[in-house]
Amino acid sequence: MTVHGRSSPTDPIVLTGANLSIADVEAVARHGAEVQLDPRARERMQEARDVIDRLVADGEVVYGVTTGFGALADRTIDPADAARLQENLLVSHAVGIGEPLPRDVVRAMLLLRANTLALGHSGARPAIVDQLLEFLRRGVQPVVPAQGSVGASGDLAPLAHLALPLIGRGHVELAGHDVPALVALREVGLEPLTLGPKEGLALLNGTQLMSALGALLLADADRLVRTASTVAAMSVEALLGTDVAFASAYQLARPHPGQIEVAAELRHLLRDSSLQTAHKSTGHKVQDPYSLRCVPQVHGAVRDTLDHLRRVLDIEMNSATDNPLVFPEGGVAARDALATGGGRVISGGNFHGEPIALALDFAKIAIAELGSISERRTALLLDPHLNGGLPAFLAPASGLDSGLMLLQYSAAALVSENKVLAHPATVDSIPTSANQEDHVSMGPIAGRHARMVLGHVERILAIEALCAAQALDLRLAALADVAAGEGVREAHALVRSVARHVDADREMGPDLASVTALVHRGELARFAGNGRETVRDR
Repeated sequence: MTVHGRSSPTDPIVLTGANLSIADVEAVARHGAEVQLDPRARERMQEARDVIDRLVADGEVVYGVTTGFGALADRTIDPADAARLQENLLVSHAVGIGEPLPRDVVRAMLLLRANTLALGHSGARPAIVDQLLEFLRRGVQPVVPAQGSVGASGDLAPLAHLALPLIGRGHVELAGHDVPALVALREVGLEPLTLGPKEGLALLNGTQLMSALGALLLADADRLVRTASTVAAMSVEALLGTDVAFASAYQLARPHPGQIEVAAELRHLLRDSSLQTAHKSTGHKVQDPYSLRCVPQVHGAVRDTLDHLRRVLDIEMNSATDNPLVFPEGGVAARDALATGGGRVISGGNFHGEPIALALDFAKIAIAELGSISERRTALLLDPHLNGGLPAFLAPASGLDSGLMLLQYSAAALVSENKVLAHPATVDSIPTSANQEDHVSMGPIAGRHARMVLGHVERILAIEALCAAQALDLRLAALADVAAGEGVREAHALVRSVARHVDADREMGPDLASVTALVHRGELARFAGNGRETVRDR
């Protein structure tokens, strides 16, 4: 998996509409990075805005500017009501339901909405982006319910809730409190905007919820896949697995990029292992179970799937996804549109979420597989018939003590729940807007479920790490003068710094919570290396 980073984490992010990265999104959403609008983007936005103003002045019939929306597109609106039309749009569409989206997702949505407007095809004034960026700068997070979008004309209901506070309507989270937007604007020194023609529609049409969910999912998944390599290597050592299957020549015979990377990380983690040398000389089994032997193939396929999501997001985050789009005179797109009778404002379907929805469904299936194979390694570690002579459930006094038995139950329950969540949301289209929007993507559901799957897999890997650390304790105590690979030793020590060895039965919840926190923060990931750039030559 390609791991992208920012050149300098202290530099402000400059929105051009064309080059926002996953790392930029996480920096703003979670770490408060500063954002500025590129001066050329400001000029492009104004050029497109001038087109809208001329069309309204000329009395042209333009979808969403001088007409109603969706199935009401055949209703012409008096130009005098153009501003009211936009406010009505936000108010009527803000009907999301469910729990509020997390703060980082809302901040990502603000950034992504600003970036797509910065492309200059939406017809919104630069002042709209300025207000979005002020929300980010001053910590004003609109309260956005998580449910209610089918991902057709983009994420209509969530984006309506995101946009309402710009005009002093709706609610926001400010300093940890839910307050009316108008009150919050006054408190931070901002004035509510009055929307012009097209601007409400420009704020609503788009895939910014789906993209926000996907971008933050990838940021977490980058750490998760490297953590999975580290934890798998701990299990390989504890189970007396062989590193022969991870040989570079063998992996290059089937050169999927992710497979090659994972095998390289495993070799890095297992380097200088005298434990490997010791059991190879004692007639160890020729082949390990698939959950050990096929780690590069399975984990690698997960990485390649996530790289597909990254490619989709790199395009989606830097695209114009509302409707209609504006092409100022003189541009190539404008000339092409005029040549085909399309004019300077073109209605189409760039808001449809299918590209990102399919990629999110694919990603959540892949992430679920990381949990599935991890649970199988946990089962091997605990089974006295399969763990190479270690006590049942890794309890030194098994029978009197149950040891880590129930940890595998919890992992199994999470794996089973992931199977339900991994059902593709995209296959369940349902018509909306009086059958005008007769095929929808369900991308927001795919994204929310993907986040849930990832959270479950973090816990599944934490369970494996706990079991592998216990097994390593017992294995190394039974063997004289041997040590695990350097990366495994470091990971083992880190786990033991927050969860002590289990000598006798005790409540394991606090230990699991501590190790899960390590997994979530990516602290175990660093032992595997830093992605392709670190491991390609190993």
